[in-house]
Amino acid sequence: MTTMARETAPRAPEAPREADVRRHELAAFLRSRRERISPEQVGLPRGRRRRTPGLRREEVAQLSAVGVTWYTWLEQARDIQVSVQVLDALARALLLDPSERAHLFQLAGAVDPTPAATSPSVTPALRAVLEQLEPFPACLQNSRYDILAYNRTYGLLLCDLDAVPPEDRNCLVLSYTNVQWQSSIVHLQEAQRLMAARFRAAMAGHLAEPAWKMLLKRLRAESAEFREVWDRHEVVAHRTKRKEFVNRHVGRVTVDHTDLWLGPEPGPRMVTYVPADEESHRRLEELLAIASARGV
Repeated sequence: MTTMARETAPRAPEAPREADVRRHELAAFLRSRRERISPEQVGLPRGRRRRTPGLRREEVAQLSAVGVTWYTWLEQARDIQVSVQVLDALARALLLDPSERAHLFQLAGAVDPTPAATSPSVTPALRAVLEQLEPFPACLQNSRYDILAYNRTYGLLLCDLDAVPPEDRNCLVLSYTNVQWQSSIVHLQEAQRLMAARFRAAMAGHLAEPAWKMLLKRLRAESAEFREVWDRHEVVAHRTKRKEFVNRHVGRVTVDHTDLWLGPEPGPRMVTYVPADEESHRRLEELLAIASARGV
């Protein structure tokens, strides 16, 4: 009995999975960024026997506080999990600019927990609206209370916002950790409680997102007052509210707070403070004059 071999058509090569492509792109990107940085740029000695262009892998691992083997696996496109904390450390160690940082997180399939100094949602038209509202303080915020952009009056209303690092420009963080911001709010404890309750209500739709979890973790770690308020499990919705501030430049200011939503869903919004009386209006004009004179 003769057995005939069954002919089979050659199998077409399988298309690489998207995850594989991302890992190889990530590996190549990390290598390219590492090789362009000199040791002197990050405060490391060059030494005599350096053959690698730029930084060595172990130096990036040291600067990022991760294991050398683990970082090597990253550059070898191994299938390993990368946390947003590690990506943040790598971005800082490799001196990535905002565009490069965004590319790093996109290749890793992660959400950047740190708001950038600029945001795609902050268009030139929106910046123009902020300027036209002056002397009324106004800013753009997302649903996590990150301050994405602001006009000159808002920049000096509660503190010198330009002096605050971009990663700390978050109303919740400032209201619970920044002494100057806190001292400017007349009814501080009530404001803190309402903000935490609104944040809890908004977070219900973002429980699995790293940026939200990292913000919550930071607030709980840095503020005992926040931990106490958060553990009450209070929830409130956004609403218009009259607020009182004591500005260090012009004194007491009373304003009506309004959220102008920029889309159909509660997300990015323009926050406006309209003076509630003539004296507050005059003082806001004075504050704008101060900001303009300082070049803010």
